[in-house]
Amino acid sequence: MDEGRRSGRNGLRAQADLSEGFGERLLGQLLDRAHQMPPHLIAPLVAEEISRIGGRDTSIYLQDHEQRLLVPFEGRGLTGGDPVVIDGSQPGEAFLTMRPVQEHRSDEVRMHLPLLDGTEEVGVLSLTLDTVEENDLRLLRRLAGLVADMIVTKNNYTDDFFLTRCRGEPMSVAAEIQYKLLPPLSMTTPQVSVAGLLEPTYKVAGDSLDYVLNKDVLHVAVIDAMGHGLNAAMLSTVAMGAYRHARRSDVELADLYRFMDAAMDEVFGPEDFVTGQMMRLNVTTGQLQWVNAGHPAPMVLRGHRVVQRLESPTTLPVGFGGATPTVSTVQLRRYDRVLAFTDGLVEEHKISGEQFGEQRLIDTVEYVSPLTDGVNHLVRRLSLDLKRQRGDVTSDDATLLVIEWTGGTADHLAAPDL
Repeated sequence: MDEGRRSGRNGLRAQADLSEGFGERLLGQLLDRAHQMPPHLIAPLVAEEISRIGGRDTSIYLQDHEQRLLVPFEGRGLTGGDPVVIDGSQPGEAFLTMRPVQEHRSDEVRMHLPLLDGTEEVGVLSLTLDTVEENDLRLLRRLAGLVADMIVTKNNYTDDFFLTRCRGEPMSVAAEIQYKLLPPLSMTTPQVSVAGLLEPTYKVAGDSLDYVLNKDVLHVAVIDAMGHGLNAAMLSTVAMGAYRHARRSDVELADLYRFMDAAMDEVFGPEDFVTGQMMRLNVTTGQLQWVNAGHPAPMVLRGHRVVQRLESPTTLPVGFGGATPTVSTVQLRRYDRVLAFTDGLVEEHKISGEQFGEQRLIDTVEYVSPLTDGVNHLVRRLSLDLKRQRGDVTSDDATLLVIEWTGGTADHLAAPDL
């Protein structure tokens, strides 16, 4: 190795402070102890660590499956209580904005910190301190991130977190199957954001969605299986499994449809089917491609207005042996949003008995969009407003998925701070 490079590297290492500060020790000990910690001991572990920095009245809130409430997780050392409505509450503000919220009281500060696993919104960590300074806030944000990671990891080993999010309402077997197969219902990166929601939350059966970000391509699928109950859930499961297998085999969009169609026909025969919309977005260029298998056309939102319906040639639903679909292409502008949905959203009836329809959906989207911050907030608010207009009734599965393309690059996140 060049002598100058060696001395430069050694000099940099000699200057680096590798000593362990208080905050690093606290987070490190929490992480070290959490590796083999049984899930039910996460609560007392978190409460104990927070007490070491002078915190008290610690609560861990988890988002319920309907995305309306923050439900307190019960555990030794944690403060319980009633669920908190997300909209209009200070814990809810932290959840929606993904930023800490300080609730100043006479002689103390109640902190509400979003629990973020990556950018998936898990819930909120709340605690009380006498005062909060800049160093406290930095430590608390990192602590909340570690707690979120622990919850997501331990969720694979226990039903406790899942049952808390159900808040006592039973989920159908079909819905259990669907939710087990779903990706996180929100994702945010510098280049693209995704948020989705399925209704009726505890009875959904045939609708499903999926997305992954592979390098610079976002792959998305929204499907709607015929029928209701377990049969619809099984149709959806096979279709989504075939979609993922074909996607991971790196086939083209048109061939992906044919692979899904063959798998459905092999298992169920010609009488069962799913409609579907499969999309690919290049997050660097903003080019969106899609195929339509009997599904409602997505919409493009620009500046809070619906400016385009992505009409395209369609083929038969998956399972019917349709013709090879046409791949359609559109160039998005930065900050465009694409709204995909299933027909249960627009074929439901309003309180008056009139069918809801796509124009009413467009009107609602354009009203709600300026009132929201980010795609996750938009999907939640849109779902609540649409359900209210339908008299809080969802007789068929209904799915919403919003993609926002922001463009640019994420390379700066891989550059270390020196």
